[in-house]
Amino acid sequence: MHFAAAIETHSSMDVPTSTIRQRRQSQISATLNTDENLLAIKKTQQDALRHEISQIVLWRQPISTVSYAVLEMIYLIHHNFQLFISYRKTLSLLCLLLLSSLFIYKSDGAHQSSIQTIERLIFWSLYWLGLGVASSIGLGTGLHTFLLYLGPFIARVTLAAYECDSVQFPRPPYPNEILCPLNNLTRSNDFLESGSISFWKILWKVKLEAFFWGLGTALGELPPYFMARTARLGQAGDRDDEELLEFEQLLLNAKLHNARDLTLFERLRYSVYCLIQRIGFWGILLCASIPNPLFDLAGITCGYFLISFWRFFFATILGKAIIKMSIQTVFIIFLFSEHHVERIIRWMKHIPYYGRLLQTPFKDWLYEQKGKMHRTNDDSTSGHLAKVSILSKLFSFFVAMMIVYFIISIINSLAQRYYKRKRIADCK
Repeated sequence: MHFAAAIETHSSMDVPTSTIRQRRQSQISATLNTDENLLAIKKTQQDALRHEISQIVLWRQPISTVSYAVLEMIYLIHHNFQLFISYRKTLSLLCLLLLSSLFIYKSDGAHQSSIQTIERLIFWSLYWLGLGVASSIGLGTGLHTFLLYLGPFIARVTLAAYECDSVQFPRPPYPNEILCPLNNLTRSNDFLESGSISFWKILWKVKLEAFFWGLGTALGELPPYFMARTARLGQAGDRDDEELLEFEQLLLNAKLHNARDLTLFERLRYSVYCLIQRIGFWGILLCASIPNPLFDLAGITCGYFLISFWRFFFATILGKAIIKMSIQTVFIIFLFSEHHVERIIRWMKHIPYYGRLLQTPFKDWLYEQKGKMHRTNDDSTSGHLAKVSILSKLFSFFVAMMIVYFIISIINSLAQRYYKRKRIADCK
């Protein structure tokens, strides 16, 4: 026995180092090929399931789609309620805080005026927070609330600030409507009213709305992080998620083949992964600070490699709610400053053939906006403005169509999620 072991040991010592390396490389390649084959099988199954799911839409199976969407909503409400009541200490603390707030809110006293101000502030902040979440959470197609709501709001504030030479708009009706103050000659000691209108005063005026919208977009990026994290920790419910499978397939393709052989879109996705892997917090911050449709991959990467939640969340908030939001707000204020708007409208007439035709609706829109600002609280919109510009009508129609499409996409998404979960459960 000892003699045979000595012979084996001696023979293994005679094996060249290059041969050992080749064996190790072949073992690694075999492991990667096995993983690739498993992922390929999963991908094939996913493609077949995706084809079935694509048929679950309102315009093909309206009754089934609506029923599946309702069942999915019931499931989500029940599931989240069960999850919520499992945190008993947090639930008890929230109930105590709610009862205390309700007592203060209902009791009479001099504090009621302050409570009403705080109430308006909270509901206004939650409004923009919800719009931010709707923009990034991935419900349906996602609602582009910056283009539909926040951008136009900042533009209206900017135009009104230059037209009224003030940002102290009367409350009410601000922020629902913007009217010029009746007496611009009386100046307070407020920072916003000292001196003439400047870029920084407008930026300070819209800081609350911009920040909470950006915070909402950061909250909307959490689901991909938690999905990848729970899958990596071994909870089988998320192992078959399509985005996670695509991410794992991307990593295997980059290891087995040269990254240069990937498509352009795959290379962009892989570059986001490499950036976060190399510089961590600063990579997340960089991806969150610029308009980046691939940021979902950043959340999946951080969750998949078990990066700390607070590191990911803090970098996302800092990037989206402060840096990126400041860049977008500055751009809107710069674009809609009075002299820039008037200059753009004047330049429109130089567009060949259609210049004058395009210039007219924009001029009508600008006059309409300025006319609205000089109304009084007692004037009705219809009485003061006999004509609404065609540009305002088109934009209102566009917003309505986007909201309808968003709602339809949510119904389709809920129905498809229910059908997918049901099919996976049946296969098991």
